Amino acid sequence: MDIVDQLLSVRQVEARMARTEDPRQHAMQATLAAHLRAEAAGDLAGLQATLADNPDYHLWADGHDYGPKGMEAVLGYYGDVVAVKRQILEFDIERIVVDHDTVVTEGWIRAINLGSVARTRGWVVDDDDASYLVSQRVVIFWPFDEEGRMVGEDGYANFDRTEVRKLDASELPAAYTSLFTGV
Repeated sequence: MDIVDQLLSVRQVEARMARTEDPRQHAMQATLAAHLRAEAAGDLAGLQATLADNPDYHLWADGHDYGPKGMEAVLGYYGDVVAVKRQILEFDIERIVVDHDTVVTEGWIRAINLGSVARTRGWVVDDDDASYLVSQRVVIFWPFDEEGRMVGEDGYANFDRTEVRKLDASELPAAYTSLFTGV
């Protein structure tokens, strides 16, 4: 079993969908599941297909919004995630709340980051060339337009910069190692 389950969040959203009777709320959750699936695959076209024309992200940490604004910036943000190889993650959603305009998810994101990337993102690591499991608690508001497209993400994250674990090579899933070997 891999140390992170990239499609756990998709299954959790789909399980919530199965209990949802309202057609709009069901459709919003289906769009969210497609978005999460595209994130796991690093599929920029798939991500774009879930978004409104001018998405506006608000990603809050340490009192600052570092979220991208506009389609070009959002696709650039996801392109950067793929470029630094930090898309191998698990979002373990503990709570999903849905209304007419928004889906809210809360849980833990556990991700594998190269040490240099983890350090840049604020974690305390001792080897830039090693791989680490980093975790953060997040709440994400996923707002939707009238057509059922995501108009952005409003995310709030909290993490302990010292709570990281250096991973042994035997723990690294093939989805991660293949990012470095091309195999």
